[in-house]
Amino acid sequence: MSRGQVKNVTGDSFFVWEGEVLVVNILGKPSAAKDAIGKPKGTQLKVSVTAAPVAGKATDHMLRFLAPQFGVTVADIEVVFGRMNVNKQLRIRAPKKLPAVFAQASLLPDND
Repeated sequence: MSRGQVKNVTGDSFFVWEGEVLVVNILGKPSAAKDAIGKPKGTQLKVSVTAAPVAGKATDHMLRFLAPQFGVTVADIEVVFGRMNVNKQLRIRAPKKLPAVFAQASLLPDND
């Protein structure tokens, strides 16, 4: 993959299930007024965090903010790419709950 190209496993959505793993594309907004999960913007979910974008600290803060939102530990969230970028992809292993924004799309994993 050349620089600037990203594998879009989520298709036209901001998330996709891969078994029990939830893959989510994130558009991060560091140095925000408050930590918040926003609305989908194209194939990304906007997530704002109060941490400044210094040496991956905003991403670390985002993971600590998102873990309880999905009912998982920080260790259950993998940053696939974008640790030092606003464009990120996360893999969340076996989320126990989903933020309300996911209610607008299919919530259940494909259990074939």
